[in-house]
Amino acid sequence: MKIISYKRIYQSQEYFSVLGKVKSRALFGGYSLAVDNTVFAMVAEGELYLRACEKNANYQAQHSPPLLTVRKRGHAQQLNYFRVDEWLWSNRAELLLLGQFALEDAQSEKRRRRHLRLKDLPNLSFHMELLLHEAGIKDVRTLRQMGSKTAWMRLRQLRKQLSVNVLYSLEGAIIGVHAAALPAKTRQELETWVQNYTQKR
Repeated sequence: MKIISYKRIYQSQEYFSVLGKVKSRALFGGYSLAVDNTVFAMVAEGELYLRACEKNANYQAQHSPPLLTVRKRGHAQQLNYFRVDEWLWSNRAELLLLGQFALEDAQSEKRRRRHLRLKDLPNLSFHMELLLHEAGIKDVRTLRQMGSKTAWMRLRQLRKQLSVNVLYSLEGAIIGVHAAALPAKTRQELETWVQNYTQKR
């Protein structure tokens, strides 16, 4: 299957070469395709999938292509990438246009993320943003790299009365959900971790 995927990667790189240098890397059991580190397509099991976006929604509505399904942590998960069929492969100009739309959408999202402030994340207020800044966590990227537990420990050095609810909020902010929507298993794991941490102190 790897050989088939490699052939599809080389074919895709040739077709989309006018968009820039298309690089591939292993991701989710398949391969991502990116221009300037901006992923706009995936190759899995020998098939090409383009990032779905508003500009290529008409094509999706007319052809109803299947979405890419990957396995993450043992669970099947659909990604927002649609399969390129033989008809589209035979219509090179159309394929290139849809690929361009996919890349432009990915680039636009990347620009939006660069300007995302901590207070723009779920659960985080302006006050929490200030507190995070005081703890040396000044942007979204730093928070995500650090993780909720380390961030919570830093905050607790400033506010000893910090509760587990703040940890829930940080975890939700990182994964993009409201704290109340965290899976029960995740909440239990975080609560146990806080209990162990506070007992050691």
